[in-house]
Amino acid sequence: MKLNKGILFVLLGGACFGFTPIFAKLGFSYGYSLGQITIVQMIIAFLLLWSFTFLKRSSFKGITKKNIPQIMITGCFVGLTTIFYYASMQYLPASLSIILMFQFVWIGIILEWIFSKIKPTPITILSIILIIVGVYFASNISNGNIQGLPIKGFVFGILSAFTYAGFIFFSGKVAVDVDPWVRTSLMVTGSTILVLVLFMRDIPSIMPLEINLVTTAVGVSLFGSVLPPLFFAVGAPLVSGGVANILTSIELPIAILSASLILSETVTPLQWVGTAIILASIFLNELGSTLLERRKYHY
Repeated sequence: MKLNKGILFVLLGGACFGFTPIFAKLGFSYGYSLGQITIVQMIIAFLLLWSFTFLKRSSFKGITKKNIPQIMITGCFVGLTTIFYYASMQYLPASLSIILMFQFVWIGIILEWIFSKIKPTPITILSIILIIVGVYFASNISNGNIQGLPIKGFVFGILSAFTYAGFIFFSGKVAVDVDPWVRTSLMVTGSTILVLVLFMRDIPSIMPLEINLVTTAVGVSLFGSVLPPLFFAVGAPLVSGGVANILTSIELPIAILSASLILSETVTPLQWVGTAIILASIFLNELGSTLLERRKYHY
């Protein structure tokens, strides 16, 4: 039962992130800057999460002077992912930005190797190669459609992959016994402080608040800062890191589909083939070793 609950919540967390490009692109189309959107997003997330936390009378049991900064630093990974991801979408199609961010899969494997001393298996290495092949097709490089796009968009996209991998890795290891609402609120507190410091010059420009900015910020706040950390806080401790990687992969097709249907971005059949290869590589990496071991045991 615990495993099923963990699967459900991690799946929901990954799916939520898939809808953020819609609202981010909408905000940019209104003429708002990265700083303006991100500041209002984080403030809304901060207010919503702490309001829910106190209304639910969530327990602060397990909170210590040591793990408070650890939780907040983990939350900073969410803030950085948001900044880099949105920055990438300022220069690239949303479908390409999400593909770049999705490199968190192999980056997460490296983090497991460094911090958990889990060496990549031959199947893992094969999976990484497949991911690279999938990115080649999914990014439409073969058709030359990325020529002329600003290099900074690609840099921001890869940086978002590193910070997202860091968030997924550490969210399942830091203060996992703390109430999910309290834990998520502290994470967003860390993100909010980080964003306010980085975009200090943009703070005066958000006043007076305009309805379009608030609408955009509420959307990216719910799907980018409130729901995913909360779902991960509940579900990540209940599943293995490998299963979490598989489940969060739902973000990729949802984001590309939303970019195609809602943002009217062109997604070619070849790009869908690349997306399928990336997803298949994730399943291969996480399930391949287990299946081989069972096969050996069976024989």
